[in-house]
Amino acid sequence: MPMSFMTGSIVGKRFYNQVTTRKADDGNGWTVMLDYRTLKSPSKRPLKLPTPALAKAIAAEWEYQETDGIRPFTMPLMKLACTALERVPLTRTKIIEHLMRKFHQDLVFCRAPGDNELTSGVFERQVEKIDPLLGWVESEFGFKPVVYSSFFGGKQEDGLTNAIESLLKKTDDCELAAIDAIAAAAHSLVIAIGIFHGRLQIKEAIELIRLEEDLQVEKWGLVEGGHDLDIADLRVQISSAAVFLGLSRRF
Repeated sequence: MPMSFMTGSIVGKRFYNQVTTRKADDGNGWTVMLDYRTLKSPSKRPLKLPTPALAKAIAAEWEYQETDGIRPFTMPLMKLACTALERVPLTRTKIIEHLMRKFHQDLVFCRAPGDNELTSGVFERQVEKIDPLLGWVESEFGFKPVVYSSFFGGKQEDGLTNAIESLLKKTDDCELAAIDAIAAAAHSLVIAIGIFHGRLQIKEAIELIRLEEDLQVEKWGLVEGGHDLDIADLRVQISSAAVFLGLSRRF
């Protein structure tokens, strides 16, 4: 996932006046209506959504569009819904395989050397902030994560790897789309699963993702037009995927 949500192209002009939601014609799911037109995916399939809450949120994204043009980069929930509808069912196995290949190099498993002047303070912050999440992983899945100090990663136990893969295989298409999006933005499947299980809130997840960068900003200062845009973009990516995950669940 995904291209930056901070910039992008304007596509055509706004061609509708009113945005509403309604039950799908077959009674299975909800749709968004642009005037009398049913909102469709890029492949021209009706965009059927699992809950009225998600349908209303995507409707709000379309309502937000200006008269001079449609800005897809301001519609992250729409993007995720199309991914869940079209990409995930066709490539579910490949998505899971990709996530599991990256799992052993997960951000939260990589620990900065404690005796390195360049990473001074990072090790202590990681112990404080990340160790509780690793403790949760051990209690949730029954295997203690392996922590390493190599940029090339390490190797987690087969038991933990199999448990994580089993969880991914049990997800529905919306859940897997959200997990994949969060993991890509965070460079961490563990953080994505933490959000999925409700162990991490959005603010906590972003703090873990940016832990080292924020420490460097504290030392050397923030670069305007660089760090600030990166932070804003990350917040949108993580927040939109987490909100999509919550709104897609049927209670």
